[in-house]
Amino acid sequence: MLRYLTKRLFTLVPVLLGVTFITFILMDIAPGDPAEIMLSRRDIEVTPENLERAREALGLGDPLPVRYLDWLQGAVRGDLGVSFTTGEPVTREIISRLPATIELAAGGLAVMFILALPLGTMAALLRGSPGDHLGRLAALAGASIPSFYLGLLLITYIAVPNEGIPVMGRGGGLINLLLPSLTLGFGLAATYARLLRANLLEVLQLDFIRSARSRGLKETLIISNHALRNALIPVVTLLGITLGHLLGGTVVVERIFAWPGVGRLAIDAIFDRNYPIIQGYVLLMGVGFVFINLLIDLSYRFLDPRVRMEEEGGRVS
Repeated sequence: MLRYLTKRLFTLVPVLLGVTFITFILMDIAPGDPAEIMLSRRDIEVTPENLERAREALGLGDPLPVRYLDWLQGAVRGDLGVSFTTGEPVTREIISRLPATIELAAGGLAVMFILALPLGTMAALLRGSPGDHLGRLAALAGASIPSFYLGLLLITYIAVPNEGIPVMGRGGGLINLLLPSLTLGFGLAATYARLLRANLLEVLQLDFIRSARSRGLKETLIISNHALRNALIPVVTLLGITLGHLLGGTVVVERIFAWPGVGRLAIDAIFDRNYPIIQGYVLLMGVGFVFINLLIDLSYRFLDPRVRMEEEGGRVS
């Protein structure tokens, strides 16, 4: 296990180097000058002299490889630079937005689990019944409706008739999280319910399920302890990708509900050509994806006993 963890952690270094360097190149060739944007925001006349001074102040006068190496040295020390637009440290800007993103991700995942687990399980157990067809139709609708349209529907039919349900911002507590979580979780639930149904139908046809039934085990015990546990393995794999995206920020939902998350910060930084914020965001995404997928791989040992047996067999041999 320790050898596996060490190997996976070492893969983090080339992944982050490659992703951050590619981002540096893409932002450098993108149209727009961050120095000109900064001068315009501060109502300073855009002249060649002012542009030169602004570019020098922002550290844009050096060649791209030199700028990247300077940023990399700072990142190793924990210094991601300062924002071009606010002058605040990038680390502080991202950390200040991260709790809002984590709240939204947790709320969306909670809605997803509440809807997807019972719907996917019942659809598999009632295969071919009206309930199965109704659940598949609801899943198809959830997967087809764009999140921005679903958010507007929830605002129109839930928030407008009920004045106590806020629409914008995060300051009112958990009630502010209701509509963004429903918008995010409903689309996720549709995907996961369909996946769980398909996996559970496949697992229920396997030999170990028939063997468990022949031994007289209760059907509820077979479903919960054997079938569902094995059917969740592909779901957990997809969950790792979903978690990475959620921690990176859900831009559309954050925009609709004015949610101050990391995704909204990154989009604003892209429009402003705010390189330090973008690079900090990319670094956060890379680290998040690698560590989340590492946790997902480790969870296989608890969901599937065959993984533990293979590892133990490999150590014995």
